[in-house]
Amino acid sequence: MFDFSSYFSNTAFITSKGELYTYKNVSILSEELGKYIQPHSLIFILCSNTIGSVLGYLSSFKVNAVPLLLSKEIDKSLLSEFIRKYSPTYLWLPDEMAHEYCDKEFIFSSHGYSLMRFGKKDVDLPDNLALLLTTSGSTGSPKLVRLSKENILENAKSIAQYLDIDQNERAITSLPMHYSYGLSVINSHLISGATILLTEDSYIQRDFWVFAREQRVTSFSGVPFTYEILKKMKFWNRNLPTLRTLTQAGGKLSNELIEYFAKNAKLRDVNFYVMYGQTEATARMSYLPCQYTIEKIGSIGQAIPGGKFEIWTDMVIVEESNIIGELVYKGRNVSLGYAECFNDLLRGDDNKGTLYTGDLVYKDNDGFYYIAGRKKRFLKLFGNRISLDYTEDLLKKQFNIDVACVGTDDKMIIYTTDLEQKDNIINFLVVTLKLNRIVFETRYLKNIPRSETGKVLYAELPIK
Repeated sequence: MFDFSSYFSNTAFITSKGELYTYKNVSILSEELGKYIQPHSLIFILCSNTIGSVLGYLSSFKVNAVPLLLSKEIDKSLLSEFIRKYSPTYLWLPDEMAHEYCDKEFIFSSHGYSLMRFGKKDVDLPDNLALLLTTSGSTGSPKLVRLSKENILENAKSIAQYLDIDQNERAITSLPMHYSYGLSVINSHLISGATILLTEDSYIQRDFWVFAREQRVTSFSGVPFTYEILKKMKFWNRNLPTLRTLTQAGGKLSNELIEYFAKNAKLRDVNFYVMYGQTEATARMSYLPCQYTIEKIGSIGQAIPGGKFEIWTDMVIVEESNIIGELVYKGRNVSLGYAECFNDLLRGDDNKGTLYTGDLVYKDNDGFYYIAGRKKRFLKLFGNRISLDYTEDLLKKQFNIDVACVGTDDKMIIYTTDLEQKDNIINFLVVTLKLNRIVFETRYLKNIPRSETGKVLYAELPIK
């Protein structure tokens, strides 16, 4: 799928151990591994931000096998459920985990990863199926998103175009590669002949930034939680003279943080991009050009090159500005559909290039889009339709605390990590939302549960 021939001599990857791999090296190594993988078979890859993990990903494409990308830290019971439901032929996993499957046939080992055979039966997955990813909100569910080669390439090309990625770029793996946003960083740089700095270190570790500085990092990507932490870490005091680009996606960043990073970025001639996407659209659907970050603060921008936005209410397209409706995206990066068992992998293109995002949005008079909330993240309290996402934003802005809101149409439950603000939160919401205090309840948590990409795990917050 990826054609590296035009930049064989370019450096594709530099690892935190100091290893350097050209595109020619990567092509040869992935071809070698591909000899052991049956075409059109299903291969589970337990991912890490390492060269071994990347080689498994690229080798699968070489032979038209279909990889499912999972975290190497995946819960063992959940992995067993994936295996039971999807019956993979192979598992590509870190060497240190191979002993857990000593009853399976060992086939090949390379760069810290081992290939194990799981299935004996021949499979022949469809030609248009290229990749499987877990849905962004289902860390505990075996529901998958089915992606085609066209989906991956079109989205990567579009991202490379609007971020102006060329062969001189050096992106660092600040996000997991099994996460669609993290994978899109890798894909968009691979098709551009750029360099990817591979590290397992977290951005909260000193070694991460030493590696970034020594290897002349040019771009960094993060989710909202990442940027919350970076501000606390006094990010702009770090010595990163080659940094040119910051990107943010994976959820709504507060306007205060957008302003903070946008203004500081401009002072240092760094481009700060706010973006929007879903795994169901491979990764990216929109971006806000950095020159509008302050003027259109809070906007997700406009559709990416090759994509189109529509707003629907009651199955009718809304043309007027400032009318809230469901955001519908159309483009060649829209996934084929979902899968919840092996037989679903044999399905064709269910979506036909159209994705109903589930996000409620409006557009301003200049055609810039703003998210109002999720269709399913609303409560009807005393007949009043209240957005849980909007309420969270209000509380974070007012109290500068970490909160998560859930509930039913009888009561909103506000989880907070600040015990001292519990009563103040209710008093504030009573005044701001003009509702009786009996519909609010605050509960204390030491930490709000989050996925490894920083998204709140609402399903883990009791509503009773």
